Amino acid sequence: MTIYAILALLSGGLLLLLGAECLVRGAARLAILIGLSPLVIGLTIVAYGTSAPELAVSIQAALANQGDIALGNVLGSNIFNVLMILGLSAVAMPLTVAQQLIRLDVPILIGVSGLLLLFALDGTLHASDGVILLGGSIVYTLFLVVQSRGEQDCQVQAEYAEAYGRGKPSLRAWVINPLLVVIGGSFLVVGSRLLVRGAVAIAQGLGLSELVIGLTIIAAGTSLPELATSVVASLRGERDIAVGNVIGSNIFNILSVLGAAAVFSWDGIPVAASALRFDLPIVVVVAVACLPIFATGNVISRWEGLLFLGYYVAYSAYLIFRAADYEHIALFSRVMLLFVIPLTLITVVTIAWRWLGRERQPSPPAVESPPSQPQDTPRH
Repeated sequence: MTIYAILALLSGGLLLLLGAECLVRGAARLAILIGLSPLVIGLTIVAYGTSAPELAVSIQAALANQGDIALGNVLGSNIFNVLMILGLSAVAMPLTVAQQLIRLDVPILIGVSGLLLLFALDGTLHASDGVILLGGSIVYTLFLVVQSRGEQDCQVQAEYAEAYGRGKPSLRAWVINPLLVVIGGSFLVVGSRLLVRGAVAIAQGLGLSELVIGLTIIAAGTSLPELATSVVASLRGERDIAVGNVIGSNIFNILSVLGAAAVFSWDGIPVAASALRFDLPIVVVVAVACLPIFATGNVISRWEGLLFLGYYVAYSAYLIFRAADYEHIALFSRVMLLFVIPLTLITVVTIAWRWLGRERQPSPPAVESPPSQPQDTPRH
């Protein structure tokens, strides 16, 4: 491991963060100029824009025939997004969950996570699998666009007025925002190359596998835009954006990022046996866990955020011990199971009890309206 590898990793991560910021800012304001609705801007441009680092890194890794990094990046990012980002955001401020996420987006996330596991059962994500995933991304995005047309025009006008004030936008707005998109995309390309090269060099120097590096260092690095967006949105009171950003990004990671990586790879993306046995099921379980927690009261409380953080710490520790060939990894796994399973059962029972308690509460009595005064029947 050389100083060049560390500098490449750090500078790559910085360029990814700056590139994502430029891309999201420019694309969101450009979408407002064009007249897209706030729903499309939030669920597609913001969520997809913050996932642009994952897209850049995974495609670069696929072209370099480093499929483990491409796969580990997506799996690790999805786990990091839910457990770490939602956990930190909920600890900072309890998160409100929109009904649409519960009815539509979280079930879609569960479905695409299960589809990814199904595609990976043969040990490879083929180009044909990538085409299906990319097709699903197009259908999902078009559905959101069509659905957004039902929103009132005044919402778009409010977003427009907030960004540019009243009146027509200046020529400067039409020039700067496309320029931000181009600059952000360029930073993402260069940053992804530096990050992948630095991570591979560090992995080789430490004797770690590319899969573990992708699941940890690269996954956390490429998720920095989601982390910044969700935590800041939570602190500013935009809690629905904090949750929607994570769910939208996870859907994009599976459908678009892995789909594109599988299409661009020469021989498909190999799926390691350890990822098939452990990491992929964890991605599915994390997606499924969102539904009951989101649905109870439409709120992610602070203690549920702490629970998410505890799960991520346990998952990261397991990855480190597994990568280091820790001699007591079997004992550690049993201890973790003895900790995680009871804690999960307690959480599920608590959530169910809280939900049943609300359901059993009598509804407030209806307020009777005062009797109407009799009116004389008009005579003809």
